[in-house]
Amino acid sequence: MDLTAEELRVLCVLVEKSFTTPEQYPLTTNALVTGCNQRTSRDPVVAYSTSEVDGVMQSLRTTGWARTVRMTGSRTNKHKHVVAEKLPINDSQLALLAVLGLRGPQSPGELKTRTERYVGFESFGEVVDELESMAVMEIPLVRNIGTRPGQSQDRWVQLVGPTADELSDGQSGPPRQVDASDHVSVDVAPEATSAQSHTALDRPILDGGPSEEPTVTSLSQAVDRLERRVAELEDALAKLRRQPDPAD
Repeated sequence: MDLTAEELRVLCVLVEKSFTTPEQYPLTTNALVTGCNQRTSRDPVVAYSTSEVDGVMQSLRTTGWARTVRMTGSRTNKHKHVVAEKLPINDSQLALLAVLGLRGPQSPGELKTRTERYVGFESFGEVVDELESMAVMEIPLVRNIGTRPGQSQDRWVQLVGPTADELSDGQSGPPRQVDASDHVSVDVAPEATSAQSHTALDRPILDGGPSEEPTVTSLSQAVDRLERRVAELEDALAKLRRQPDPAD
């Protein structure tokens, strides 16, 4: 369960894209590198090379978290996660774990907003219920770490790898060492139903990356502030609704 920072990033990107861009999943190596290096929706922002991502994928295959496949008739390897084979969690819990892994500790309100493209929780309470379920598993996957100054909602953190706070303190461990005898294990997947399917799988995902202008960073920070504000307002509204009616 002690994934390195690099393994956590690569794995969570695979999970994210399986939800948000299923037509382009599994991911080519180039698409996976682009997803890891996005400047938006990532904390911390990284700049992994292709060789680094290939090494991390080798490690994830060795430990059973991911797989490399090749479509029939395709010459390009593609990567997918197999988290369901390692953890007894549903799609909603998987979405929460991925967002926590990509963006660090967050409140339930922030998580509700940021997982809308993944699964779409119907209520704030549903997010809390799933987090609490994950926290009491035989091997806990998340933990409540309390409130941040100026916020009313508790924050939650994932426990499968280092957090953004730990990384900033220099507490992340070195990349996992993989035995040189480990080689790429490629599963041959069924042939796509149309040429369009092949094209969609081979096309790199261009939803952010080093080519973006520096102004994207400030825009992302502004969006984060707005998301936190919306989450706080939702929390306050929920508390008001729970208060008894004076007329009663």
